Amino acid sequence: MNKLNSILTEYQRSKEDNNDDSLFYTQPRFVHHLDDGFRKRLTELYRKEIYQDAVVLDLMSSWVSHLPNEIKYKRVIGHGLNEVELSSNKRLDSYWVQNLNNSQKLPLETDSIDFCLIAAGWQYMQYPERIALELKRVLRTHGKLIISFSNRAFWIKSPRVWVEGSDIDRINYIKNVLLAQGWPEPEYISETNKKNGVLNLMGISGDPFLSVLASNN
Repeated sequence: MNKLNSILTEYQRSKEDNNDDSLFYTQPRFVHHLDDGFRKRLTELYRKEIYQDAVVLDLMSSWVSHLPNEIKYKRVIGHGLNEVELSSNKRLDSYWVQNLNNSQKLPLETDSIDFCLIAAGWQYMQYPERIALELKRVLRTHGKLIISFSNRAFWIKSPRVWVEGSDIDRINYIKNVLLAQGWPEPEYISETNKKNGVLNLMGISGDPFLSVLASNN
């Protein structure tokens, strides 16, 4: 069992809005927080990486999981902060509600998950080191963690380490947290995302696609 290695200062963990996160997520938000190009790229990545018979954990999920519609997985388990959103997510076989900034212990058995997905969620974690250790526990050997994000967030709910960093800073921050908890060197993806049609001609960019992938070897 790996020992917890904290790397963030208290300042880096702090955020503008220190009220309980559960209050912020009381009302369901049935909207897409990232653009169409980002979502298509995320689904493409999941299609490539996740095999059909996998047990999948969609951590910090919502009313959509961005998994490819044509693939049926062995089981998809969801977690989030809004039960109405989670109950509306048709890809989830089960789910639970938990504020990970209050409690980082996951109610999952050791070596029970093949893939853990975190889409636009890591940016709200104040204790990512503990989550990284827990994910190492619940993921099977050679299981994979896929953390994807862009340059958007509810900034008042994001820790300062995220708010004050660049895209590459955020990639390195995630990698450093994982490495400190005994994960092997992660891979990462950093891609620009073009808008379609006239917006592309006008030089308007879409949401950049960033992802950190780590195997539990």
